[in-house]
Amino acid sequence: LKMAAKRLGRGLEALIHGPEGSDLGHSGITDILIENIVANPLQPRKDGLDEKSLEELIASIKQKGVITPITVQQEKDNFILIAGERRLRASKLAGLKRIPGYVVTISDESEMMEIALIENIQRENLNPIDEAEGYAILHSKFNRTQGDIAIVVGKKRVTISNALRLLKLPSDIKNSLRDRKISAGHGRAILGMKTAAGMMKLYKIIIEKDLSVRASEAFAKGKSTKKSKPTRSRSLGTNHQIRSIENELISVLGTKVRLHYSKKGGKIEIQYFSDDDLDRVLDLLRSIE
Repeated sequence: LKMAAKRLGRGLEALIHGPEGSDLGHSGITDILIENIVANPLQPRKDGLDEKSLEELIASIKQKGVITPITVQQEKDNFILIAGERRLRASKLAGLKRIPGYVVTISDESEMMEIALIENIQRENLNPIDEAEGYAILHSKFNRTQGDIAIVVGKKRVTISNALRLLKLPSDIKNSLRDRKISAGHGRAILGMKTAAGMMKLYKIIIEKDLSVRASEAFAKGKSTKKSKPTRSRSLGTNHQIRSIENELISVLGTKVRLHYSKKGGKIEIQYFSDDDLDRVLDLLRSIE
């Protein structure tokens, strides 16, 4: 229960209280009769209840019980479900009569929706785009700053900022993130391409070549700096200039590169560490315009 409470974040946790007379009043968690729980008309959750994942949850509940309590508001003899629709439904199908729940005090419908949204954001299996859209709603509808959001969901501010950036991606790429075909790390790398056309180009390469996040970042960084580079002198002259070119090649290829320079010519040495890594480097070289 302590682990479950920690997931709530300090902002939401401050709203929790136990019902009067409850032995668990200090922890904010109590066992609630399932038949006394009614649906929340303001449920913000968008995705449906996947039958396969629901069956897995039912099996888990039968074996270990409900690990993360639902969140409810008490209204006379009933409890309005604020968050935990899947857990409640699975518990019913598992044959449970009671379920652990956090009882919160809510002043109005707006606050009820906000808490439901926060709890949904904190679900570990939420996809990156739905999570980002949740943060965006907290910012636009409930006037939460990124710092406020970080506190209330128990995450770092940079996590919130990085998540919100994903909403700038083209819709096809956002749908791919929803379907978990690519990761949030890939999404952030794609944003480095700046233009929508460039983003789609890198996205297709990631899908076709199964690029890692690191390789995707190297590709994006190389592309973004390529056109803005000043014209270099034919003579490199100094070790600093040689190291600078090496670092640039490392950023593009995502692996160690050595430049062996002489006035009469030279060679570029690219290291790879497996056959797969060689294929990755070759794919990057072939895709460079």
